[in-house]
Amino acid sequence: MSEVFYRKWRPRRLDQVVGQESVARTIRNAVSQDRVAHAYLFCGPRGTGKTSTARILARAVNCLSPLEEGEPDNSCHLCQAITEGRSLDLIEIDAASNRGIDDIRSLREKVHFAPAESAYKVYILDEAHMLTDAAADALLKTLEEPPGHVIFILATTEAHKLPSTIISRCQRFDFRRITPTDI
Repeated sequence: MSEVFYRKWRPRRLDQVVGQESVARTIRNAVSQDRVAHAYLFCGPRGTGKTSTARILARAVNCLSPLEEGEPDNSCHLCQAITEGRSLDLIEIDAASNRGIDDIRSLREKVHFAPAESAYKVYILDEAHMLTDAAADALLKTLEEPPGHVIFILATTEAHKLPSTIISRCQRFDFRRITPTDI
């Protein structure tokens, strides 16, 4: 069975994320010092590593035997489950397709359930700028008072389309285009 190119070469550690050294360093420090935020906003152009970094962060906060400097070991069963897409505690939501109020209401009901086996339940909302205004308002309430076992990562190519109230509740990371030298 052939594997899609971007999945085959997707970075598995923060030090492998090309062109985003300051983002990777800040996240590594937060994880190693156990100072992880409840909500992150990863914004920048397509192909800069937003979703890959979100998945690495999910592994790093849930890793059973993390390496020094906040990196996941990528070999424990929780890291393997996240990598293989079979972890119940990593929920990836395509906000372009699930953008309505009912979708976010469903999410709000589910966040109160404890993680199945990890320390944190991580929600990645890809293309978060596509949420309707009503859905964004519903998400805001959850971002204001999240359960302690939940981390939200909103990834978007158009952060300016998100309400400022949501942006203000997230720790923001701006991903830059990768230079030809780095490529």
